[in-house]
Amino acid sequence: MKYSGGWSFAEAYSLPVGLRQWFSERLAKQLQAEREAIENAKKGNNGKTQTLSAFNQPSFSGPGGPT
Repeated sequence: MKYSGGWSFAEAYSLPVGLRQWFSERLAKQLQAEREAIENAKKGNNGKTQTLSAFNQPSFSGPGGPT
């Protein structure tokens, strides 16, 4: 939890055991999902591509961008 969750040791240690266990299980589930997403991306996009058109291009309204 300290590495991936940004928790200090004292914060993680002071959590009730049940809550600490839930956070640990949830973090493991999240890391597994991220690992699977990375593996799927390495294999290819499986035909799921997005082509930019006039309707789905990002718009920039900040300095230097079109208004």
